[in-house]
Amino acid sequence: MFSKSSAIRVVVFTGGPRFNSKVSSFLERLESDPNIDLAGIFSQSPRLGVSGVVRDRWNRRGLLAIPLLIQLLCRSIYREIKSPTVARRRRRILRELQPRTHYVNNIHALDVIARVRDLEPRLGLVYGGPIIKPELFGIPLHGTLGIHHGKVPEYRGKKTTFWAMYNGEKEAGVTIQRIGTRLDGGDVVMQTLLPLAKRPLHRIKRQLENAGIDLYIRAIHSVREGSATYTAQPTEPITLYADPGAADIIRFWYRYLLRLIRN
Repeated sequence: MFSKSSAIRVVVFTGGPRFNSKVSSFLERLESDPNIDLAGIFSQSPRLGVSGVVRDRWNRRGLLAIPLLIQLLCRSIYREIKSPTVARRRRRILRELQPRTHYVNNIHALDVIARVRDLEPRLGLVYGGPIIKPELFGIPLHGTLGIHHGKVPEYRGKKTTFWAMYNGEKEAGVTIQRIGTRLDGGDVVMQTLLPLAKRPLHRIKRQLENAGIDLYIRAIHSVREGSATYTAQPTEPITLYADPGAADIIRFWYRYLLRLIRN
């Protein structure tokens, strides 16, 4: 058994009525790391359970929520069949984390901020959560880090891997940054790039997610060891990408299929 007496104390800020596979993988890595003390998890969500997942997707994506929810269900079933041992281990860890997990309507409510202060975290971590404000991300002694699945400063905003492929880029990135007042504009702690080549979107996204979690853990260790470096991003206005619409998605797949035929 290891001791976490010298570990860096962290809190996680996220969102949603249930932890998706990416957040679950991240929490599992944090909990199993002897140098990280996961003190609390705060998830902003007005509703919980399956109904909360459905309502959340519908509010954010409209009619596109239907195929996305079907895809989510199929992936969950596939993971259970492909790796039942991994799925059971993850469920066990999430059960162990339940006493430290707090679902809240407003992550910036005064009582939530008080609870975070009481935990005395040295570092805050954002993964898949809402945009948080200075009164929250400024509580931890060493500030708060966030993960952005995109190369900065070129690709800020949402679905940046999609847009990188849509724009014909040769590579896509994932970035660990210190949360500030500008969306995806914080100081860069670490960044890695992956070549896009001719691989499909879902494979690139999965590889970036896995690389991003590894990068996040390395960044946390660098803060704990005092070796973290922070590189400022340009301050001039940069395009913020939004969720693609149905026309964007159709155009993306048309271009993708056309490239396959040509090759």
